[in-house]
Amino acid sequence: MADSISLKKLVTRLLMVVVAMFVFGFALVPIYDVMCKAFGINGKTAGQYEGEQTVDTSRQVRVQFLSTNNADMVWEFYPKGNELTAHPGAVNEMIFVAYNPTDRPMSAQAVPSIAPSEAAAYFHKTECFCFTQQVLQPGERIEMPVRFIVDRDMPKDVKHLTLSYTLFDITARHPPVAVNTGG
Repeated sequence: MADSISLKKLVTRLLMVVVAMFVFGFALVPIYDVMCKAFGINGKTAGQYEGEQTVDTSRQVRVQFLSTNNADMVWEFYPKGNELTAHPGAVNEMIFVAYNPTDRPMSAQAVPSIAPSEAAAYFHKTECFCFTQQVLQPGERIEMPVRFIVDRDMPKDVKHLTLSYTLFDITARHPPVAVNTGG
């Protein structure tokens, strides 16, 4: 009898843990967004540019580019330039290079971030390799453009932005198809 009571308590506690984990999983995204906003980290870029397509040549904003690989990613990944000077309202472009040095096809996804986070709402990507998953065959190298506009309404005190990308290996979740190059 005592064993059945303790078994019921154990099952009840385990079910409560499962329910708590499920609830926490749903709450994680809003908690993450609040924490990022509170601490000014992981600035997400704004959507499509809807302002006037005129360029403010009286202002310059320095845009720095950074790239990192997640711990399990073995690709070479870097921007062709470390920074550029942008005029608000102008379309700009930077090329990023990715190289798969392995002997197998791999899939990757780049996740962007903007700093300072308050400027993220004024940074509009019009084309970006981060919108899609990248698949590279063994030894393949590609150049991937990111085109963007710094909004003319960006606060005047923001004179420097950093656009950084972290590249993640997603091969296990999204296996690529090997291309037959044989003869």
